[in-house]
Amino acid sequence: MSLNDETLQALKTELVDELRKEAPDKTMLSERLSEIRSADIGEVLEQLIEDDEALSDALALLDSLSTERAANVLGYLPGESQLEVVGGLSDTHVLKLLEEMGSDERADLFNLLDEDRREALLRRMAHQEREDLKRLASYEEGTAGAIMTSDYVAIASGMTVSQAMMRVRQTAPDAETVYQLYVLDSDGQLIGTMSLRQLMVARPGALVDDIMIKDVISTPVDKAQEDVARIVARYDLLAVPVIDADERMVGIVTHDDAMDVAESEATEDIHKGMSIGQLEDGVSRVPLWSLYRKRVFWLVLLVFANLFSGAGIAYFEDTIAAQVALVFFLPLLIGSGGNAGAQAATLMVRGMATGDVGVKDWGKMLGRELLVAGSLGITMAIAVAPIGVIRGGEAVAVIVALSMVTIVLFGSLIGMCLPFVLERFKVDPATASAPLVTTLIDASGVLIYFSIATAILSPL
Repeated sequence: MSLNDETLQALKTELVDELRKEAPDKTMLSERLSEIRSADIGEVLEQLIEDDEALSDALALLDSLSTERAANVLGYLPGESQLEVVGGLSDTHVLKLLEEMGSDERADLFNLLDEDRREALLRRMAHQEREDLKRLASYEEGTAGAIMTSDYVAIASGMTVSQAMMRVRQTAPDAETVYQLYVLDSDGQLIGTMSLRQLMVARPGALVDDIMIKDVISTPVDKAQEDVARIVARYDLLAVPVIDADERMVGIVTHDDAMDVAESEATEDIHKGMSIGQLEDGVSRVPLWSLYRKRVFWLVLLVFANLFSGAGIAYFEDTIAAQVALVFFLPLLIGSGGNAGAQAATLMVRGMATGDVGVKDWGKMLGRELLVAGSLGITMAIAVAPIGVIRGGEAVAVIVALSMVTIVLFGSLIGMCLPFVLERFKVDPATASAPLVTTLIDASGVLIYFSIATAILSPL
């Protein structure tokens, strides 16, 4: 059963109380845990690990599970929690867990270990298993190779349907997924694919080469993981095969792993969008010093950038003194421009991240943004003009209306163009963050507003 927060907390208390007894009732623990999904057990285990005094309880809880279930639960834990668990286990126990884990999760955990622990574990592994682990662990982080699994069902070219079915039965227990099958030639090159359904409904004597799909969607082993996730989502694939430079198949990236990547990349973009560096762990678990360090640089930089706004206000002191009512509208105008710019930047950054927009679309998007931002500026000007009449008369109303249109238009264009400029210079467009855009609009908005005011009020 799935757990809500209250049930999860009650379960944690119940399990901890039982585990801290001198003689825990292992039968009760096993029965209780058998009713719960591995992901939920992972949550309980993670909460125990976060309590320094409860690590022994976490290890006891893991020990009460079968090796296969324990390996599955371990896969749901974040990297830091996995290291905590593995640090309290013997090499023999860790080896058993690694054997039961999926090849991609095994490689991820292996990469977290220190060099001495890696060497000690490798020496005790079978040759084939050792070489497979070293190969998977060697791929650069953030690429298809780093998130793929080598547990897939491969069928040799020339097999009949009945022979292929026998092959599926033999390899299915260790495969990540059996719903998509891959046909390889004698050199291990990927030449076709088929679904398990296609295989099941075909004649037993038919050749797989005659029924397979030859136009295979695949990805290079060094392709960026976000691009792989985009391929999976675009073509609605259960898994995408990964090939090396010689077009030999080396693994698959499954749909669930691709979705994990998409979530991770979206989180990273959101953090960048608010001028926060990439966090090594969840916000509730990352050290306070790390949170401070990831946020302080941009905030201090933007503080000094805002000095330009103050300088602009100081420059137009005479204009402000002549019409004090102008100050009333200053936060409204620069806030509106900043909001419009942040909206435009967010739309462009997300469009680039999903592949909907590219640098080549800059001209088209500029035209569209001119029309939309102009319409928004006019609408907002009409809304605020009556307040201008009330606060300072017709002249102030005209100044505020013209400033609103100009600032919103300028802010939207800055917000739209900045991601394209950053992309052109090979900088992550997500850096065109809302705070950065807002700060730019604050400074420019002050100059635009008081320049229009000075131009209109001087003759009067």
